[in-house]
Amino acid sequence: MSFAGGSRAVGKDAENTVTTVFTLPDGRKLTTEDLRGLSGRINVREGKLLDVTGTVRYEVIGKRTKPREAETLHQQAREAGGHGDYQKAIALLEQASELAPDWPYPVYDRAYTHMLMNDCDAARRYYRRTLELSPRGFFMAFTALDTLTREQNGELPMGTYLAYVSLEWLGDTPMRDDAVREMVKALPQFAPAWKNFASLCNDDCEGLAAIEKGLAAHPDAETKGMLEINKALVFNLKGDRAGAVQLLGELALDPKSTFHTEHAAKAALSILLTKSSN
Repeated sequence: MSFAGGSRAVGKDAENTVTTVFTLPDGRKLTTEDLRGLSGRINVREGKLLDVTGTVRYEVIGKRTKPREAETLHQQAREAGGHGDYQKAIALLEQASELAPDWPYPVYDRAYTHMLMNDCDAARRYYRRTLELSPRGFFMAFTALDTLTREQNGELPMGTYLAYVSLEWLGDTPMRDDAVREMVKALPQFAPAWKNFASLCNDDCEGLAAIEKGLAAHPDAETKGMLEINKALVFNLKGDRAGAVQLLGELALDPKSTFHTEHAAKAALSILLTKSSN
C-alpha cells in the first residue's frame, strides 16, 4: 500500500501549525513541518502497521552536473542490461559516467551489472565508488557492498547477495515468502534476511525476536536502520507509543542515518501521529 501526503502528521485544522514532535538532549528538534510531503509504501496486516518504506529520490543526487546525453546513455545501458547484453551495458554506463562523473546512478548500475557477470571484485569496486559519491546511501549500495565483502571474506557463501536481490524478482508471492524463510534457516548470520522475515511474522513477539536476531548479525547501515524502524513499529503495536516515537525520532535526526533510514523514520512518525490524532 502506498501513501503520499502534504501534511500526514497533523489534522486539517492544524495544517499550518508547526509543532515540535521530538527533541534530543542536545537541542535538535523534529517538527511537523519536517514530516510533511513524505511518500512511500506501508505494509498493513489486519489493521496493524508492520513496515514503512520511505521513497528517496536517489536519481536527483548529482543531478546538477548531469547532462541530458548522460541520462540517455544510462537509459540505453539499462535496456541493454535488461536484454542480457552486459558488455554493451557496461560500455554505455562508462560513457555516462565520463559525462557525469558526480552522478552515482551509472556507477551503481555498473556494480550490479558486474555482479551479474560474476565479477565480484569489480562489483565491490563500483559499489564502493557509489558510496563515495553518495555517502549516505544509494538504493541497496550499503547492503550490496557489505554482503559482497563478507562473501569475499568467507563469512557468507558466494552468491548470497545475488540470491537476496533475486527475491524481488519473485514479487509479493508465497514463493518469495518461502524463499525468505529458507534463507534465514540457511544463513542465520545474514541480517537482511531477518529484516524480510520479520515482516512475515504474524505474532509481535516473533517479529521482535527476528528483528533482534537481525540486529545481532552485524547488519550494514541500511539494514540496521530498517530493522530499528521495524522495532519501533513493534513497540507501537505492543502499546509502547512513547518508545516508538523515541526510537524513530533518534533515527530521523541522527546524521549517521542513511537517506532511506531518515526518510522512512520520518514517514513512520508521520503515520503514527496521524493515527493518534484521528
